[in-house]
Amino acid sequence: MSLDVPAALLERAERGEVDDADFVECVRTSLPYAWEVVSRVAGELQSGTAEFADNVVPPPDEVARGQLLRAMASDAIRGGLERHFGVKLAFQNCHRVAAFPLSAVGGDTYSTFIGTRAQLLNQSPELRNC
Repeated sequence: MSLDVPAALLERAERGEVDDADFVECVRTSLPYAWEVVSRVAGELQSGTAEFADNVVPPPDEVARGQLLRAMASDAIRGGLERHFGVKLAFQNCHRVAAFPLSAVGGDTYSTFIGTRAQLLNQSPELRNC
């Protein structure tokens, strides 16, 4: 199970009454490592002048890696995080999460980051099985 959903939130979801704030709080408490990475890169983007901010540090263990992969692989989780932080997230390999301003989507820097060339160049033997 990727999220630890409180009973009250599950009951609201069964009735169709889930808002983004409750969902994002569930993500924050269920996937703390993923939350830390995304909140850090979003904060770095918003406080800096770079075109994007990214995480290049591998997760400390397989539990953390799993959290990050679950967060980035789920459209709902990733979308909730993007709406909460007001950024567009991009993901390469097992740990390289980047935050871009929404206005960058479709631009050269964003397109280069998410492109096939960047994916190939961001590979290395130690990341093969991550």
